[in-house]
Amino acid sequence: MKRILIDTDIGVDDALAVIFALKSPELHVEAITTVSGNVHVEQCTRNLLITLGCMELKEIPLISQGEEAPLTLPLVTSAHVHGSDGLGGISESLSPDGTRLYPPLEWPLSSMRGPDAIIDLVNRYSGELILVPVGPLTNIAKAMLNNPTAMRGVREIVLMGGVFEIYGNVTTQAEFNIYADPQAAQVVFNFGVPVTMTPLDVTHDVVLTRDRLDAEANQRNTRLIQFLRDSTQACMVYHQGREGVKGLYLHDPLAIGYLLQPDLFDVVDAYVQVETPDNLTRGRTVGNLRAHRADSAPNARVCVGVDADRFLRFFLDRVVDGH
Repeated sequence: MKRILIDTDIGVDDALAVIFALKSPELHVEAITTVSGNVHVEQCTRNLLITLGCMELKEIPLISQGEEAPLTLPLVTSAHVHGSDGLGGISESLSPDGTRLYPPLEWPLSSMRGPDAIIDLVNRYSGELILVPVGPLTNIAKAMLNNPTAMRGVREIVLMGGVFEIYGNVTTQAEFNIYADPQAAQVVFNFGVPVTMTPLDVTHDVVLTRDRLDAEANQRNTRLIQFLRDSTQACMVYHQGREGVKGLYLHDPLAIGYLLQPDLFDVVDAYVQVETPDNLTRGRTVGNLRAHRADSAPNARVCVGVDADRFLRFFLDRVVDGH
């Protein structure tokens, strides 16, 4: 069993990644930390509690609220994609009796802020803990800057972020998680612990459609199934209108999928750096992905291909059918 810590700016696909991880017995989610990104960190924490509240969990991970803003730049969000609350607007949905349809789980937050919680758990499970950031890397970078000695004990970082050979999703050059805090991303890539990236180059290959979700969820009427249907609706409408994509990219679940079934992915070693100036190339991830052509010693493994059909089948088996 792999011990992991998920660091998230929980929006729609983040919620799917959290559910995917918690439904996978190969993983033990020790903690979930939140960070500003898709929406402000306070809403991210609320979204996490809403997501957990839709699951019948016997064990709740430690939950810690993290950083409110990037290391140096102003906060940018993506509420236009994920809805004003980051979950497609469902946090305000009401039942016929006027109560919240999706109330947050009543569960205490850790007294430690996100970076401190990360340091504490890395110390506790030195050499074992895998960090899985699926949002901006602010919490991870802060932990590295505050206690580099402890953070050398990270076993691996498996992140969703970056883009190399296709257009970005916030600018033509950049993917949102890296764009939101490029300075933090540069800290992480330069730190020296093993890093694996699932960038847009592979996440854009895996699309969950409304028809597929409805077919898989057919004749099931659990609270979680209804949450999946309701929370994904706004994102699907956004992608249909903007890109003609009839569904939702499973960005963040691919980072979890890599941990569970790495054989589904093609991976190359690369030396990755980040454009940090706040200009037209802000957040661009730069790396030579041609095999055996790295210009410097590799500092990351980059997923460049995925068996999309097998991944989607595996994901749905876990999230929809799993117990």
